[in-house]
Amino acid sequence: MTTELVSRLRAAGVRDVLDDSTNRAAYSSDASLYRLVPSAVVRPRDRDEVLATLAVCRELGVPVTARGGGTSIAGNAVGTGVVFDFSRHLGNVLSVDREAARAVVQPGTVHATLQKQALANGLRYGPDPSSHSRCTIGGMIGNDACGNRALGYGKTSDNLLGLELVTAGGEVLRVRHGDERTQVLAGSPLLSGLDEIVGRHLGTIRTELGRFNRQVSGYAAQRLLPEQGFDVTRLMAGSEGTLGIVTEAEVALVTEPEHRILAVLGYPDISTAGAAAVAQLEFGPVAVEGIDRRIVEILTARRGPQAVPDLPLGDGWLLVELAGDDRAEVVARAEALCAASGAVEAKVVTDPAEAATIWRVREDGAGLSGRSPRDRPAHAGWEDAAVPPERLGDYLRDFDALLLQHDLTGLPYGHFGDGCLHIRIDFPLEKPGGTEGFGDFLNDSAELVASYGGSLSGEHGDGRARSGLLDRMYSADALGLFAEIKRHFDPENLLNPGVLVEPAAPTADLRVPQARPVREKLALAYVHDGGDFSQAVHRCTGVGRCRADSTGSGGVMCPSYLATGEEKDSTRGRARVLQEMVNGTVVKGFSAPEVHDALDLCLSCKGCLSDCPTGIDMASYKSEVLHQTYKKRVRPRAHYVLGQLPRWVRLGSRMPRVVNAMFGVGERFAQAKKLAGVDPRRSIPPLATETFRSWATANGVGVFANSADPIDGREPVLLIVDTFSDHFSPDLAKAAVRVLRQAGYEPLITERSGCCGLTWISTGQLDAARKILGSHLDDLLGAARLGLKLVGLEPSCTAVLRSDSLELTPGETAETVAVQVRTLAELLRDTPGWEPPQLDGLRVVAQPHCHHHAVMSWSADAELLRRAGADVRRLGGCCGLAGNFGVELGHHDVSVKVAEHQLLPALRDEPDAVLLADGFSCRTQAADLLDRRGIHLAQLLDPEPTVVE
Repeated sequence: MTTELVSRLRAAGVRDVLDDSTNRAAYSSDASLYRLVPSAVVRPRDRDEVLATLAVCRELGVPVTARGGGTSIAGNAVGTGVVFDFSRHLGNVLSVDREAARAVVQPGTVHATLQKQALANGLRYGPDPSSHSRCTIGGMIGNDACGNRALGYGKTSDNLLGLELVTAGGEVLRVRHGDERTQVLAGSPLLSGLDEIVGRHLGTIRTELGRFNRQVSGYAAQRLLPEQGFDVTRLMAGSEGTLGIVTEAEVALVTEPEHRILAVLGYPDISTAGAAAVAQLEFGPVAVEGIDRRIVEILTARRGPQAVPDLPLGDGWLLVELAGDDRAEVVARAEALCAASGAVEAKVVTDPAEAATIWRVREDGAGLSGRSPRDRPAHAGWEDAAVPPERLGDYLRDFDALLLQHDLTGLPYGHFGDGCLHIRIDFPLEKPGGTEGFGDFLNDSAELVASYGGSLSGEHGDGRARSGLLDRMYSADALGLFAEIKRHFDPENLLNPGVLVEPAAPTADLRVPQARPVREKLALAYVHDGGDFSQAVHRCTGVGRCRADSTGSGGVMCPSYLATGEEKDSTRGRARVLQEMVNGTVVKGFSAPEVHDALDLCLSCKGCLSDCPTGIDMASYKSEVLHQTYKKRVRPRAHYVLGQLPRWVRLGSRMPRVVNAMFGVGERFAQAKKLAGVDPRRSIPPLATETFRSWATANGVGVFANSADPIDGREPVLLIVDTFSDHFSPDLAKAAVRVLRQAGYEPLITERSGCCGLTWISTGQLDAARKILGSHLDDLLGAARLGLKLVGLEPSCTAVLRSDSLELTPGETAETVAVQVRTLAELLRDTPGWEPPQLDGLRVVAQPHCHHHAVMSWSADAELLRRAGADVRRLGGCCGLAGNFGVELGHHDVSVKVAEHQLLPALRDEPDAVLLADGFSCRTQAADLLDRRGIHLAQLLDPEPTVVE
C-alpha cells in the first residue's frame, strides 16, 4: 500500500513526500506516550497539495493526520496513514494589520515567529503556551491551546477570527467569527446540515458544554448555539484535526502593555496555593500560575542552585502577573495583591530580568517534569485536567492522595487561575502490569475530575490519551452529538481516526511498553537510566525544545536541525529513530541504516545534555551506536585518522617542521585528505615547533610528586595538559601558567603525557577510549585524592573528565577526579582576593564551546568578564566544526551553515572585536572560514599585555 500511496501522491503533484523508514520512525510519535508509524509524511507547499493528498487518501482509504510542531501531549498528531507536516513549508506570516490588530498566518507558523512580527508592530498574540518557541498556530488551533496568560488574553479560540480549511471530502470552507448565522449557512450545504444537528441537541449543549473556561474536552459545540452566532470558526478550535484541515488562519492581536509586574506568593503547599488562586482574580491579573517545591528541587538538582531565583518562603507558589500602561498603578496593584494574598511570604518583582528567570522555572516545567522526584521517567498520559478554579485546592489535595494510592509521583504545576493542573507521572510502563496500572489510574483520575465538575483536558486536547474516557464527564446524548458532528464532516472517518469519536483505548499503541530493555554488552554505564539504553533514549518525551532557536539566549541545541530544518536531524527525531530501534519493528539493530542516517549529522555537541529539559545526551548515544556497529569490524577511514588524532599528532611532533611542510602541499594533499575521509576544503592546523610540555620543563613548571604542600608560598594546582594545548596551541597553556602564578597558584603537570580519549569517544572506539582515559585518570588520581584542583584548558577534554568518564569508566577513580576538575574561570572566580585585569572598553565576541556550555556552564567565565569590565557579546549555538564533525567528508556544508547561524555573522559585524574561544574547534572554524584569530580566556587574562593583539 505504501508504494502505491506514494506513487499516487507524486503523480498528483505532491512534491515533498517522505516514505523512507528513517523519517517514518522520526514521525512515529509526537510529545505523547503514543506510537503509530505513518505510511508516509507529506509536507505540503500549498493548499492544492493538501487537496491532492486528501483526494488520493479518499480513494485509497488512507487516514490523514495534521501535525504542526509535533508538540501534542495527548497523542493528537500521530497516525498510521499520511501525516501532514505543515511546519516545513507552510510556516509564513502572510500579513500583519497593525490598524486592525490582526494577522493572517499559515498553519505551520511557529508561535514565536508570529510573536516577533506582532511585537515589531507594537502588538502581541495573546495565547502563549510554554512551547511557544516551537509550537505552531495550526497546532494551537487544533488543541485550543492557552498558555500562561490566558486569563488576560484568552484561549486560542477566543483569538480566532477566520479560517480557511479543507474538509475530508475536498471542500474548501472559508468561515469568519462574527458573520451572521444566515450568511454562514448560505456559504455551504455542509454547514446547513450542521445547524440541523445543533437544533436537535440544544438542551444538552446548554447544560453540559461551556460550563467553565477551561472545559475543552470534546467538541466546542456551544459555539454553535444561536446566542453565540453559530460560530463555526471557533467550533474548529479544539477539534484536533478531526473535522477539517486548516490551511490558513486569521488571528486577533492585542496591544502589548507597557509594564508587566510579577507578584510571587509563597504558601505552605501547592493545595493551599491552588485554593488561594481564585482570590487573586479580583486584581485583574493576566496570569496566575502555580508551581510546587518538587519542580524547584529537580531544577536545582539538574542545573545547580544558581538556576533557581530567590523565591518567598513556602512549598507552593503562585506567580501572578499584572500588566498595564501606568507603572505606578500596576506596582500598587501588585503590592495590594500581596498584602491580601494570605501568603506565608510574598514579594513584588519589578526587574524584568529577575521576572524572566522566575518565569523560566514555570516554562521549563513540561520538560523538567519528564523525570519524577524518584528520578524515574515521567509521562504525559494524564497531563492537563481542569476544574472550576474555586474548587482547585480541594481537587489538588484529592489528586495528591490518588497518586499516593497508586504509588506514583510527579511534579505538579499549572494555570491555577483557570483551575488547570499540569503534571507528568512516573507510570511504570516498562514493567509487567504497567499498562494495566496506567489504565486503572486513568479511570480513577477521570472519575475524580468529573466529580469536581471538571474537564479531562484543559488545553491540550483529548487525543488518544483521554478520548476513551469522555463518557466519565459527558452523557450519552453529548457523546452522540459529537459523533453526529464528526460523521457530518467526515463520513469516512478519514481525519485523525481514533481521536474524540470512536476512540482507541487510552492503553492502546503506547510507545514505552513496546520497547525492549537493552542492557547487555553496552560500552557506557547509563548510570542515571538503570544501565538501560532503552530507558536512556526514552528520556525524550518529545517536547521539541531541540526544534527551537534558543541560540539568542546562549543555548546550543540543536545545531543540525537549525541548519537543515529536517525532523530526523533534531534531537527528538534521532531519539524517535533510536526508540524504534529498541522496539525492533521498523528499525532493526544498532547497525540499521536508519539509525546511521539519523545520527550522521549529529555534531556530538552535547547541547541537548543541558538544553533538553529531559537530559538527553545524544552524543553518548551516537558513541554507543558507533561502538556497537563497528566493534571487531572495519571502520570508516575518518575513524582511524580523525578518531585517533592524538596518536598521529604525537608521532608528527617528533618532526613538526617536516610534517607542516608536507601538509601544506596543495592539490596532491587534497586527494590524500579525501582518501583519509577528510574534506579537502579543510586546512590542517600546523603543529607547534615546541610543545607546551617541552616549554614547561625548560621554564620551571614542576611535575606533581604526590604532595599538596605549598610551593614558594603558592597553592599547587595540577594543570591538565591536553593534546590540543600541548601540540597545537602551547601559547595558551603558557598564558595559563602566568595567570595561575599571578593568582597565587603554582601549576604542576603530570609526569606522563595523557589524553582523555575524546576523539576515540566521539567516533565510538570505546574500548580503546576506556583504556586511554583510564590511564589518564590514574595519572590524575593522586593529585585529586590530595585535594588539588585539576585545571582544564580545552573545554571538550575538561568535560570528558567531569562527565563522560563517569559513564565510560564508572567507579571511585572517575568520581574522585571529576569532583576536583575545574575550568580556569571556575578556579579564578572562587579564588579569594583575586581580581581579573581591567579590560574596560575591550569589545569581546565570546563563542563558548558547546561542551563547556553543556557540562560546566559558562557562568563563571561570564562573571569574570563582567568583573574585568569587558564589553562582551556572548554567542549561542555551535561553531559548526565540533571536533571531527566538520572535518569529515560530507559534513562541510552543514558545518558552514551552523557557523552562519551565529558565529560568522557576529565576526563580520564586529571585525575589530577580540574573539574569545576556549575551544580549539571554535578557533579553528573561525580561522578556516574567515581567517579570524581567536584566543583563550587564559590569553585574555594574561598579565603580559602583548598576548592580546
